[in-house]
This record gives sequence, C-alpha cells and structure tokens, in this order.
Amino acid sequence: MTEEQLSSNHPPLPPTTEEDRFSWLRLLRSRKVGPATFRRLLREHGTAQNALDALPEMARAAGIEGYETCPPCVIEAELKAAGVANARLLCLGAADFPSALATIPDTPPLLWAIGDTSLLQRSVISLVGARNCSSLGARMARSLSVGLGEQEFVIASGLARGVDTAAHLAALPTGTISIMAGGVDVIYPAENTDLAHRIAEQGLRLSEQPMGVAPQARHFPRRNRIISGIAQAVVVVEAAAKSGSLITARDALDQGREVMAVPGHPFDARAAGCNLLIRDGATLVRSVQDVIDALPPTESGLFTQSPAREINPPESTPPEQATIKCGTLQSKVLSRLGPSPIAEDQLIRDVRTTAGEIAPVLVDLELEGRIHRQAGGLLSLKS
Repeated sequence: MTEEQLSSNHPPLPPTTEEDRFSWLRLLRSRKVGPATFRRLLREHGTAQNALDALPEMARAAGIEGYETCPPCVIEAELKAAGVANARLLCLGAADFPSALATIPDTPPLLWAIGDTSLLQRSVISLVGARNCSSLGARMARSLSVGLGEQEFVIASGLARGVDTAAHLAALPTGTISIMAGGVDVIYPAENTDLAHRIAEQGLRLSEQPMGVAPQARHFPRRNRIISGIAQAVVVVEAAAKSGSLITARDALDQGREVMAVPGHPFDARAAGCNLLIRDGATLVRSVQDVIDALPPTESGLFTQSPAREINPPESTPPEQATIKCGTLQSKVLSRLGPSPIAEDQLIRDVRTTAGEIAPVLVDLELEGRIHRQAGGLLSLKS
C-alpha cells in the first residue's frame, strides 16, 4: 500500500460516465494511493470502483488496521468547488489530457484545469527561474517568452515570483500555462492574483491537487515534475545552486526532456545553478533561436513543432508589468541589481517608479557601499 514508481506505456481507459469519474477521484483521494498505486490498482481490478471495494482488505493484509477509503462526501464537496471555480477534470487516457505528460513514469491520473485546454494540444516550452530574479533575468524571461510565443510555442511555468511571473505575463497574448502547487482555485503567491485571473481568461491553470488545497512545501517538488513533463524542453533563466528550478531540470532529464540554461555572471549567486547546468551539459541559451535549434526532432503524436524561422529579438522589451507589492523601494532596487551593470533608466522601468523617487534611494545605497555607479549611468551591486 505504499506509493511506488511504476510506469506503463498504456494509460488506463479514461472514465466515460460521471459515476466513473467520481470513482476515479475517490480512489485517487484515498489514503496511501498516489499516481503509481492508482494505475496499479486499475490494472489489477479493472475499474476504480472495484479497486475501492478491494482497498480495505488489501490494507488489512498489509498490516494497516481501520483503513477507510475516501468518503463520498469529500468528493461531492470537491466537485461542487470545481463547479464554482469553473474547473474541468482532465483524465489520463482521454483526448484532452496532455499527451507529453502521459509519457512520464509518475504522471498524475487526474488534473483540474481552469481556462483554455486547447493549449495542451500545442508544443510547450517551460521557463523557470529564481523568485528573486535580477532585472536582466526578468528581461531575458520576457524576451524568450515573446519570441517563443511568436513561434507558436506555449509557455509553461509555476506562477511564482520573479522569472515565472515575467514569463507568464509576456506569454499571455500567445498562450501560457501555470502549473499550481496547491488547488487550481488557490492562488499563490497572493500578489499574483490578478495574473492568475488573466491566465484563467487567456491561458490555462492546471493542478493535480484537490480543489481548495493550500500549497505546502512538499507540494512544490511534485508540481515541478508536471512543469517539465508537460513540455518539450525546460529553459532555466536564473537559479541558485540549490533551488526548485534545478529540481525541475533534474525531472526534465529523468523524463527525457531537453534542458537549457541562460548563463550568468560567475559572481551572481542567482546564476550559479544555470552555470552548473551548462557545465554539466545543458544547452547554453542566448536567444530564442538557441532554444529552437536545440529542440529534438518532432515526434508524431507527442510534440508538434512549428517550422523554425530566424528570430530577431527586439532591442528593448516591455517593462515588467507586475512587481512585488511589498517591501521598500530600496529592497526592490537591490533585488533587481546584480554584478552585471544595467542602465539606470532600465532599473526605473523595472521597479515601476520615477527618476525623482529612485534618486535618493540610489544615493543612500551608493553611500552605504551597496551599489556601484559606473560611467554611462550604469549600476551594479558592489562585490
């Protein structure tokens, strides 16, 4: 009755009736039943209801006393919450379930979706990176999202601060998918509430968690396997040496996905993870064309890649449309700066302030020895 890593090249037949879907949900929500055990039980018992009937006796045989399957009232409440949130249930084996995700060993049997599920029928590239990304990291995420969107790729990410936010915002016009760590109706972080609503209207939100579940630390590594599994490739824009983005990259390697990384300054801790990935064989990314050139040949039925054409990224990208709505302007400035210098006017746009408001902050930081002002109005963190 413990969760195990089992895989099958043949997904179970999807439920065809409301009663079947109810049983699938109830089986998956039962204690000690995860994705691999769920599929094993279906193979052994034929239907979810048969598996539910057999579970108590199986638990007793495994030495678990007093085992009870998920009560029907719990599933009724989840379905009611899904109706309120206008969420749709996607079942493994069904035509609307993401085909790329169905190939990973521990694919979730069920996903809740809010938004445009047709995006799952297109090629997906996942962009991930640091929550406290630098200004250059955010700009790179936006540039890649815009350029890949123009090539008809959908951008997937995790709705986190920093790189995720920048990637989602830039990809809204062309298609973006956010993979949620908690329930698909629970927005985290709260500062991205407006972005999450816009994604529900213009893109797609996905989660394997029950409706209404608040995200916990243990949910994020599980979520990351979906971010990589749903995509043709994972691009890491900025990441520390120990970060969730590197977990996603490792998942991608295990799943046979392409792993790519944007290089960063050796003195910037936010780039350490990306530099390590490149050292260990990840494709170095400088532009959208690097991503497209590194993609594997199209496999019929799994990935549908648009014909590549030369990309000429714009010399400037639109300013970040959302910044962290907490903390002081000083902390915002420090979070955007790194060892690589950027122009002061770009910094002003990134933190969405004015020259008059930022000038005294920069003076204070310079006097404190925390930033370095260079010729030409360039600013960087002081090493």
